[in-house]
Amino acid sequence: MLAREEASGPAWLSVEGLASHYGRIQALRDVALTIAKGEIVSLVGANGAGKTTLLRTISGVQPASAGRIVFEGEDITTLAATARVSRGIAQVPEGRQIFGPLSVADNLRMGAYLRKDGEIAVDMDRIYALFPILAGFRARPGGSLSGGQQQMLALGRALMSRPRLLLLDEPSMGLAPVIVDQIFAAIVRLKSEGMTIFLVEQNAFAALSIADRGYALETGSVILSGNARDLLADEKVKEAYLGI
Repeated sequence: MLAREEASGPAWLSVEGLASHYGRIQALRDVALTIAKGEIVSLVGANGAGKTTLLRTISGVQPASAGRIVFEGEDITTLAATARVSRGIAQVPEGRQIFGPLSVADNLRMGAYLRKDGEIAVDMDRIYALFPILAGFRARPGGSLSGGQQQMLALGRALMSRPRLLLLDEPSMGLAPVIVDQIFAAIVRLKSEGMTIFLVEQNAFAALSIADRGYALETGSVILSGNARDLLADEKVKEAYLGI
């Protein structure tokens, strides 16, 4: 097992002893991790490992049953999901979950529903610059887009809240390799612009290739953590998650 490597800078997000249950079923067990400002941290693991539950617990959709979540020095463990969005945490959910009947433009506006500033149109233009194909479809229903375009829209919708911490849940799921490359290129670009990103992915090689650090989750518990390059080179990681 690799030695635990904590965030390279002061912990911006800190998860301490986190547990979560679905009824009597415990989905997370004593999870601890840290993310520093400006990092990409990847979480890998098999289906059913608890990856989505962890993201949902951080974003406030799923309640924690033990432990705590600290963001920018504030304990947010019991805050409502909307309060976490207002504090700068946004999640791109697994399966995209866009509003199919709404136009692309209205989907993006929905991401800014808590904002009261006058720069929403400016930020929409930034999303169209990040994903130019969406600019030509702004009046089309979101549900008419391809899977890859919907993933771009879901990411853009999250960015419209102006997050400081972006939670990405399986952004490559079901997408063609060329679209996956575009999505991951956008993630790298966001990091270069100062975004802090927690990336959950079954595609462990792709996720760790762009990350600063990584964690591996198994049956609700963190079993490995370390520098992303070290994890990519680790024989146990290769065998369990990279298919090598």
